[in-house]
Amino acid sequence: MPRDHKIRQKQPAIGVPLWRARAILLLIMVAFAALIGRALHLQGLTTDFLQAQGEKRYVQDISLPPIRGKIFDRTGKVVLASSVLVKAVWVNPPNASNATDAQLTQLAELLSLPLSEVKRSIANGGREFAYIKRQVELDLAEKVMALRIPGIDTRDELRRSYPEGETVSQIIGITDIDGLGRAGLEMTFNEELSGQAGSRKVLRDRLGHVLEDLAEVTPPVHGKDIYLSLDAGMQYDTFIALDKAMKDNNAAAASAVVVDVTTGEILALVNLPTFDPIQRHTIKPESMRNRALTDTFEPGSTMKPFVVALALDIQRIGLNTKFNTGNGQYRYQGHTITDVSRFNGVLDAEGILRRSSNIGMTMISEMLTSEEMWQKFTALGFGRAPQIGFPGAVSGRLRPWDRWRPIERATMAYGYGLSVSLMQMAQAYTVFARNGDMVALSLLRRDTQPTSIQVYRPEVAQAVRKMLEAAAGPDGAKLAQVQGYRVAGKSGTARKIVDGKYSKSNYRSSFVGFAPVSNPRVVVAVTIDEPKGHYYGGRVAAPVFADIVASSLRRLDIEPDEPVDALAATSPNQEKR
Repeated sequence: MPRDHKIRQKQPAIGVPLWRARAILLLIMVAFAALIGRALHLQGLTTDFLQAQGEKRYVQDISLPPIRGKIFDRTGKVVLASSVLVKAVWVNPPNASNATDAQLTQLAELLSLPLSEVKRSIANGGREFAYIKRQVELDLAEKVMALRIPGIDTRDELRRSYPEGETVSQIIGITDIDGLGRAGLEMTFNEELSGQAGSRKVLRDRLGHVLEDLAEVTPPVHGKDIYLSLDAGMQYDTFIALDKAMKDNNAAAASAVVVDVTTGEILALVNLPTFDPIQRHTIKPESMRNRALTDTFEPGSTMKPFVVALALDIQRIGLNTKFNTGNGQYRYQGHTITDVSRFNGVLDAEGILRRSSNIGMTMISEMLTSEEMWQKFTALGFGRAPQIGFPGAVSGRLRPWDRWRPIERATMAYGYGLSVSLMQMAQAYTVFARNGDMVALSLLRRDTQPTSIQVYRPEVAQAVRKMLEAAAGPDGAKLAQVQGYRVAGKSGTARKIVDGKYSKSNYRSSFVGFAPVSNPRVVVAVTIDEPKGHYYGGRVAAPVFADIVASSLRRLDIEPDEPVDALAATSPNQEKR
């Protein structure tokens, strides 16, 4: 037998004992039985307990609101709009279902809400979040949390504050409860002011307490601050002067605009009636209108200087051209044109503006074409909305020139048959306060030189400036004069259209001018709607112009350009249209 076969025969057989295999199998079966038993225990015997524990914790995405940008006046020292921290009281309905009636009654009393409203917020158990009351003051929110009502919590939010109140409310506008601009500059610059919200994902317990952050916090990007062209001091002065005029004349409405001649910045813009942005429940639609931009009217005699300037500019008339206005009545195209001041006789261009002669303006219009007048009116901005970034600014009405009849050309020459906004008139008058160029307007503070367009030759603008000084002088609208300063301007009185016809009792009284004449710095435009009693612009609007000019020049620290005692020798005032 071979040797290797012998060796194999001598090796013992190797095997696993039967008892060991059975022990391993038993251990595996016991482990599976334990797992099955635990599963049965969790899914069957302790289901209610585990569900209750799960309901005590929930994940929530918290929005981190950005701080809305502030709105400042031109100085950067006066805040016109800012955001303040407040709280929103909210509820997790499932967690609040066990709150007692006594607790809910206390909550309702604190928040000044009906108990039924609080219960209604909690009633829908399918929701995990519902507001109970928003915009709650911080100290009141602390009292709410001190009640320790399950499911009731607060969250940060912002509320817009307007420190200057009603004096600027129509310009600034308002935001809604979510902080979005809904009117005025708050709406125009909503994107810039709003910023971007951040976020935070947290785990809360059943009482709403944050247990931990579950993700990295994304911080908010705060809104940008905006600096307006308005001077808060001038705005207040203008508001006071206009409010007094409204009351003195028992007027329906009034507006005033102050423009910086050099920069085109709007230094003050006031409309009455107005509203208090804090008292939201008192706000009426008509009180929110920025009338200087959204309302139009026939300008009356304030339109006359532009037509005189046009005739001079294209050399249809000269400074010494004479017009015989006769006895104050003039038949033209089947109509009778009348002057308020009768028997003006022979007048030159200066006399026509000083005496506010409709007959003289009609005679000048005969020397012009409709197209020439239309082109000049268009260059002055009439028929086009002012580009100042304010919502609702209107273009007014200026019909195409080829539809004008000769009588319409005449009436437009003295301010009827077209409609304008007060802002358009204020901007147009900058051509006389400057060297014949009209400056672009802005409600934002300017850091660069403004643009302008040349409308009249400089010598024409200077000539009409002298005429307007006479029109606001001792023989014109004397009430427009300001002690220590030379002023220039033109009054206007226009009948309002009621039911398609010119009213005999409803008027619009206006005055537009500038000062000081030696180096004009401000243009001031004033209009009083439906004054009772006196209604001539030289009687009603001119004194308001004087008050606003005086306060504005003082605030700008402009040196007087007329001897203080110069007004003492002036003759009694003559009312002019």
